[in-house]
Amino acid sequence: MIVSVENLTHRYGSRTALNGLSFEVAEGSVFGLLGPNGGGKSTLFRILATMMSPTEGRVSVAGYDVDRDPDEVRRHIGVVFQTQSLDKKLTVEENLRAQGHLYGLRGGNLTARVDNALTRLSLTERRGDIVDTLSGGLRRRVEIAKALLHHPRVLLMDEPSTGLDPGARRELADHIAELRDTEGVTVLITTHILDEADRCDRLLLLHEGRKVAEGSPAELKARVGGLVVALEVNDPDVMTRQIQEKFGVTPQVVGETLRLEIENGHRFVTEVVEAFPGAIQSVAFHKPTLEDVFLDETGATIS
Repeated sequence: MIVSVENLTHRYGSRTALNGLSFEVAEGSVFGLLGPNGGGKSTLFRILATMMSPTEGRVSVAGYDVDRDPDEVRRHIGVVFQTQSLDKKLTVEENLRAQGHLYGLRGGNLTARVDNALTRLSLTERRGDIVDTLSGGLRRRVEIAKALLHHPRVLLMDEPSTGLDPGARRELADHIAELRDTEGVTVLITTHILDEADRCDRLLLLHEGRKVAEGSPAELKARVGGLVVALEVNDPDVMTRQIQEKFGVTPQVVGETLRLEIENGHRFVTEVVEAFPGAIQSVAFHKPTLEDVFLDETGATIS
């Protein structure tokens, strides 16, 4: 495994941000860390990127310990931060060349690396454009091109889709998949965006610093039985008791909505509306999503 996390704990004073976290990332895969803001993703990202040392536990990347051998780890990782790190007044190529100088690249070697990175991210025709004139999606691709200049084995991306429109998100996901498929780059993404998480090969659901579930998106969603039915009602407590008595199932109360996982969801919707005329304001049902998985495991929502 190219990334290994063993019993990782990190504290800020009396607050525990990560609590006994363990997982592994297979080489050449896209691995997602999914959870709400404040769940521990940013702390884990900083530790993986050698920006801080863990309080307890061990983390290794490409066989090197992030605490004992941070310089070696940095040679094998590329990092794309959530906050933009580009110089807006420089061109795309100038940004990449400046990054290359930080890694000691010069002359023909640097030129070849820049050309290769631009090609990999479909940016060749944009090399002379001032960054300030680019869209958010194009800027994110330039960030990735910068991170790939030194040919890292692992690409760390912190909330890469934040601020992008749906079209730019899909385009970014396609580029990430291409890096995995054609270059063998391992990509580790932190996200709270469900469609971005759905495109990962494997996911770890993180809540309050703990791992609550791990698996492929399909495996995780298979944990939820049947369709998810949401009933908007006037009095959730009363309706919960009535549904329990009538149908023998216990809804989960989420605000003013009752949520149930029902094998025969379509039939249940008809029966429950007929059983309690006027008491149900609206009905919705859908196949299980990662949000449903997270809600089942934690009782909380991702957003």
